[in-house]
Amino acid sequence: MINLGVSDRKQAALELRMQKCSLFEKDIEEAFVRSGGAGGQKVNKTSSCVHLKHIASGLSVKVQKSRSQGLNRYYARKQMCELLENKLLGKESPKAKKLEKIRKQKNRRRRRTSS
Repeated sequence: MINLGVSDRKQAALELRMQKCSLFEKDIEEAFVRSGGAGGQKVNKTSSCVHLKHIASGLSVKVQKSRSQGLNRYYARKQMCELLENKLLGKESPKAKKLEKIRKQKNRRRRRTSS
């Protein structure tokens, strides 16, 4: 796979996650755009913002978390995996489970304070 500017362990974990949600490099269109906002002259001169489009599902992601193009490529692929998991798994996706857990905690706290 391509170098994403992260450790080998993180890259291997991402590759595994991409395989689980059937996200392959050949199904992704990748474009680089000039970033905006904070970062000064560095982001104005380089195209570090990453725009990914999954051809099969039509999902699109645009990431400019970091000033590094490699890291942004990693974050974009990670975010694309989250979107695909949410679409495919629905309530069984990791993000949906996390939100459900937080909702339950808030309900518990609300019951405790109102009693």
